[in-house]
Amino acid sequence: MPAGSSAKRERQYEHIKESYEKRGQKGRAEEIAARTVNKERAEAGETKTKSKSKSSGGAARKTASRSSSGRAGASSSGRGSRSSSRSSR
Repeated sequence: MPAGSSAKRERQYEHIKESYEKRGQKGRAEEIAARTVNKERAEAGETKTKSKSKSSGGAARKTASRSSSGRAGASSSGRGSRSSSRSSR
């Protein structure tokens, strides 16, 4: 763990590491635990830089809003093209 991390984060790191070791991922347990704890420290504002995923609103939220607006636009544009073809006849 990085210098300056709290006792809470040290316990969290050990808990995550032990959990992954029990699952059979001993080789990556330390790396996964460190990355997880560092990410949570950043999201909680305990580091100099904040996590990009929480501060920007997340990519999933942006993707969901695009896909829902894309569906609505497709159905309304379909109606518009039908009505215009009827009026031209």
